[in-house]
Amino acid sequence: MDIDLTVEEIRQPLPNFTVASAIEKVRKAEDAWNTKQPAVVATAYSLDTKWRNRDTFIQGRNEIVILLTKKWQREKHYKLIKELWSVHENRIAVRFAYEWQNEVGQWFRSYGNENWQFNDKGLMEQRHASINDVKIDESERKFLWAGDKRPLDHPSLTELEL
Repeated sequence: MDIDLTVEEIRQPLPNFTVASAIEKVRKAEDAWNTKQPAVVATAYSLDTKWRNRDTFIQGRNEIVILLTKKWQREKHYKLIKELWSVHENRIAVRFAYEWQNEVGQWFRSYGNENWQFNDKGLMEQRHASINDVKIDESERKFLWAGDKRPLDHPSLTELEL
């Protein structure tokens, strides 16, 4: 699949967000990240997007692709759940958790918060992510669905008490 990273397409829903449209935006982001396809994820961001991801600062779609390619080479069996925390006009705050396995077989659950700001095209122009990793036993895993997309009936973070 060839994706042109130089084209900015409008991404619904657009700001100013309601609670319902923010929930839709969050689920679309979750679904894209769970594909583990860096270029697919990158197209949801403006061409000049600015990120803080843990202790890394990047700008632009090409740097997103580089960061996510390395991430998903390290983080095997990645599965993510995002949940709306707050919304105001063109900004959304999200909490998330994802599970993954490293190269030696250790499982982790990573917890975090993201602050998002969107432009008028519905593309994210800023992303600030704080993330912490916790070792878990395989028996503690909760994100066990088949395939990339979390089923609609799978529990949310709140329902999983995470």
